[in-house]
Amino acid sequence: MSEDIVLRLVASALPQLEASFRNLPPLPGPAPPMAAMAGVMSQVAERMADNYPYFHPLYAGQMLKPPHPLARAAYALAMVINPNNHALDGGRASSRMEVEAVRAIAGMFGWTDYLGHLTSGGTFANLEALWIAGQLAPGKRVVASEQAHYTHSRISAVLGLPFSTVSADHEGRIDLAALESTVRKGDVGTVVVTLGTTATGAVDPLHEVLALRSAYPFRIHVDAAYGGYFTLLSTLGENATRAFACLAQADSIVVDPHKHGLQPYGCGCVLFREPAVGRFYKHDSPYTYFTSDDLHLGEISLECSRAGASAVALWATQQLLPLIREGEFASGLHSSREAAMLMHQKICADDRWVSPFAPELDILIWAVRAGTVTASSRLAQQIFAAAARDNLHLALAQLPSRFFPPGSWPDQDQHCSVTCLRSVLMKPEHLNWLQEIWSRLSRVTDQVLAQSPTEDSAATPR
Repeated sequence: MSEDIVLRLVASALPQLEASFRNLPPLPGPAPPMAAMAGVMSQVAERMADNYPYFHPLYAGQMLKPPHPLARAAYALAMVINPNNHALDGGRASSRMEVEAVRAIAGMFGWTDYLGHLTSGGTFANLEALWIAGQLAPGKRVVASEQAHYTHSRISAVLGLPFSTVSADHEGRIDLAALESTVRKGDVGTVVVTLGTTATGAVDPLHEVLALRSAYPFRIHVDAAYGGYFTLLSTLGENATRAFACLAQADSIVVDPHKHGLQPYGCGCVLFREPAVGRFYKHDSPYTYFTSDDLHLGEISLECSRAGASAVALWATQQLLPLIREGEFASGLHSSREAAMLMHQKICADDRWVSPFAPELDILIWAVRAGTVTASSRLAQQIFAAAARDNLHLALAQLPSRFFPPGSWPDQDQHCSVTCLRSVLMKPEHLNWLQEIWSRLSRVTDQVLAQSPTEDSAATPR
């Protein structure tokens, strides 16, 4: 953890910020009750200890990446002002920093003329994208892969838009034949393309969906909440490389800086290729937007009050780590992906495991070789729990067994699901900690297999 760095950064900048307001008269009032506040903070620290060590490389479970120390320090410094980026009235400096930070993200995708802003997270960013889609194609269906995030179906329900899923192929990507069969009906307004699915990190073939769009009229919304920043890498596989290369042709894009962008929660971003969609946001306010003729972010956002500190933290991080290919920021993504690829190689060389496919980004899925699918699922849950007791924190995911090679289990069929172990190796430090992660995983796996009935196990503990 880097709390000392954060505190030193805040302490170095705080006098400068305070000096900017030295012309104001001092605030009268009693001194704050430091002893009482310190007592409450002690309780806070005690309560917060009831957490997994999300910041540590031995936490390799869910999509939790520690914010950069500079982001945390900039956020804390901004909270001295507590700006609100709904309007320039409430967040003059932070609003301009948001505009600059969003411009850098749009530039990463090849856009210079666009409409975009930060949001409280990917869910609201996707809501805005589908809301615009519904305004442009009212009553038409939203379609996404069965592996797309569940938020799209819920958002569509909130917006009153019909929603349906199409199947995923054997690598977890949207099935192009199933999609074409769906859009051929003529009632589809928007296709959601996911670049980095939550379960497996699969990258839908955007380049092939674009080819379909040339034959059938629909909008393409790219949910790149998790994977968007990987557009900076030149070392991805062929499918992902081709998909990211044509991101600029999408109609809207969502990316979450609070995932791979090294930001505190919550910080999402929504972008639209056509700035003209801003007309749908137009509204009148009798008490806002009068302090400047410049665009207020609340005039292009469904959310009203938003934390300006999020924009300040993002802006600061991007000043230190620009969003450029071969830069330091991109190098961290490369390390994460390399860790996942090396871990996959170890798993594929080990007869205790079976993995359905190589990771496209930095998310890895594998299952236990066992006598039945049920036994495999049970053993995965036991290994997950045993690893946590050994301070190795993984995740679980339930996936169709058809994702795995035929014959992975004697009772495997097209309709059953298997509970898998899942690891999100999104911290650059995971690369250096890979051997320790593997050692702990191997040790607890042997312990679990040794205690399991012989009919459950298809692999011999080592």
